[in-house]
Amino acid sequence: MKKLLTLILTLALILGLGAAGAETTEAAALTLTAPGGAPALAVAAMAEKNPERFTFVAADTIAAAFAKAEADFIIAPVNAGAKLYRAGKSAYRLAAVVTWGNLYIASQKEGLSEADLKGAEITLFGENTINASVVLYALKENGIEPSKVNYLAGAAETQALLLSNPEAIVVTAEPALTAARIKNDKISAIAVNALYQKATGNDGYAQAGLFVNPATLEGRKEAADAYLEQVREAAGLCATDVEAVAAAAVKLEILPNAKVAQAAIPNCAIRYLSAAEAKAQVETTAAVDLSQFGGEVPADDFYYGLEK
Repeated sequence: MKKLLTLILTLALILGLGAAGAETTEAAALTLTAPGGAPALAVAAMAEKNPERFTFVAADTIAAAFAKAEADFIIAPVNAGAKLYRAGKSAYRLAAVVTWGNLYIASQKEGLSEADLKGAEITLFGENTINASVVLYALKENGIEPSKVNYLAGAAETQALLLSNPEAIVVTAEPALTAARIKNDKISAIAVNALYQKATGNDGYAQAGLFVNPATLEGRKEAADAYLEQVREAAGLCATDVEAVAAAAVKLEILPNAKVAQAAIPNCAIRYLSAAEAKAQVETTAAVDLSQFGGEVPADDFYYGLEK
């Protein structure tokens, strides 16, 4: 009887390990599309091991990835995914939030402070985007009223202004800020997240999310869930093993070099929080500018895992 029980337990263990192995193998076959730069850092450690399953694209083409619905997972701005979902142009559901704000207000002025921002001319990037809305909201809620707000196209443009004009105060993003600081060590900065936290109590805003294809959930849910756990682990390395993530990011050409990567990664606010856990923070972000989310906070069915 004892031998029979041992045999049954052994067989159960083998079958369990076999199922887990199959799940892992299936997860490795799943695909992910993401914009290059900071959002891609969340999966850099995974992509380095299995690069053919990852596609990094220009940020302004990410909507096309939702339309094609070919990738099992997409990393994209949370508001963009929510807006497309609400409009019926995407069926992808939010599985997790992976970045929480990499914006900074910077200047060549030593020890830039909140007092320096009051009545100042500030140049932002991305007019009529959620990033700009969050910056303006954070400033207003902290009693900071600029004398004038200008806009440039992107963080690279505000970085160039930051480097060329000693009087300029700009909003830029990591890793552009780190690259600028390497060229000019006089540059100082205020994290927009610090202002946002004072205003909302949240340590960052729901910036980039990991979205899952409903077709993948229908046919390979176990593999999809296993994949999400792998992303959780990979994103965690951005805090626990910056050197490894930096090496992967450079190898994948997500970031230009190891010096920039190692300095910038800790400032990119990368952390994995499941959609169900992040729902309240997503709604707080949406309330900053509902137009960026399609006019209202996302419905419950937008969040994968909320039904569990």
